[in-house]
Amino acid sequence: MEELDLKELFNIFWSRKLFIILIIAIFIGIGIAYSYIYISPMYKSETSLLLVKSKEDENGNNVGTITTNDLTLNQKLVATYSELIKSQTIINTVKSNLNIDKTEEQLRANIKVSAVENTELIKITVTDENPQIAKTIADETAQVFAQKIAIDRYKIDNVQIMSEAQIETTPYNINHIKDIIIFAFIGIVVSVIYVLIANLLDTTIKGKEDIEKKIGITVLATIPTCNFNNTNTKKGKKQ
Repeated sequence: MEELDLKELFNIFWSRKLFIILIIAIFIGIGIAYSYIYISPMYKSETSLLLVKSKEDENGNNVGTITTNDLTLNQKLVATYSELIKSQTIINTVKSNLNIDKTEEQLRANIKVSAVENTELIKITVTDENPQIAKTIADETAQVFAQKIAIDRYKIDNVQIMSEAQIETTPYNINHIKDIIIFAFIGIVVSVIYVLIANLLDTTIKGKEDIEKKIGITVLATIPTCNFNNTNTKKGKKQ
């Protein structure tokens, strides 16, 4: 019985294969348009800050020694600094220095600050439609923070810029193959649902099997269809 059901299910899908192919093709087309046209490419640029301070003697000479208290203080400051980097003071200063045509909220939304767990590193990641602008904002944010907050406000020269941001040539938010595969999968799901619903709503009788299922009696005989017009035409040609 299970084999018959599977065979019947296969026949149902096979009979509507053109509709299935058409639906999948439509969704693949939508996926291509979405991936290549609708999505605006965005670029990431990242720079990192290191919180560290070497001990100095009375004459201001670096003695190259860092105590446990220094490390503990810097690790505690990582969380504080991470919040301060996106503060109104830093954002507005960066906006003013670079003459960026964005609101404060728009610029803040494009800047992501994260502290590397169990380290004294802070990562500043900037996203923008222009890779050069993303790099410039990242570098400027790091420099403004190191000067304006660490030195001017906290009077602690413990922030070093570990690496300058790089210009990325590949957008981070676009993956054409992945998008097309996702839309193709959606097309498959939609086509399967369509076939099942269409078959469920189809009440026409297509063969003796349908009669036996609906009425519950066995069909004893069937009358084949015959095209009498074609038969008469052939006889007329022979005469």
